[in-house]
Amino acid sequence: MVNLILKNINEVEESYRAEAEELCHEKSEFFKELFKKYDKDLTLEVIFDHSSALYKVSASLNLKSKKVLVVEEHKEVLKAVTSVFNALKKAAKKQYELERKDYEYKRKNRK
Repeated sequence: MVNLILKNINEVEESYRAEAEELCHEKSEFFKELFKKYDKDLTLEVIFDHSSALYKVSASLNLKSKKVLVVEEHKEVLKAVTSVFNALKKAAKKQYELERKDYEYKRKNRK
């Protein structure tokens, strides 16, 4: 189970807020599908920060071994959200595979 938490969504411009929120829910479905057999309940946290002309979007996912954190900056909030989720997908898959390999290694060499 993956719980989505959106923080500082008020910093996104009114016209893009609903789209950004919908995009986050849409992208979080991938993580719900990927981690449906995972032992731990995960928290996917997306934080928005708007300073000057740039939007800074950070996303984190707390796996068993460590917390995967990705930050992206862009002038357009929707492009920042898309790129942060793409980077998080890549990082989370890599960490998940490492955890799986570690588990299999420990299971194999238990004797």
